[in-house]
Amino acid sequence: MANPKHRHSSARGRLRRTHWKLKLAALSRCEQCQAPKLPHRVCPNCGSYRGRKVIEVNTQG
Repeated sequence: MANPKHRHSSARGRLRRTHWKLKLAALSRCEQCQAPKLPHRVCPNCGSYRGRKVIEVNTQG
């Protein structure tokens, strides 16, 4: 197995990790209530999916 001969500086290690970023979630708008939601999922605000009421949402907090 290959082993490192010399220690890498912390700057070099950080340069390698610059691409370890989190990606933002792609949001879309609900057709019924215009609330932001994840695509291809039931709207958590009104409970509709593709124009149809799918689940009953509890409106009490």
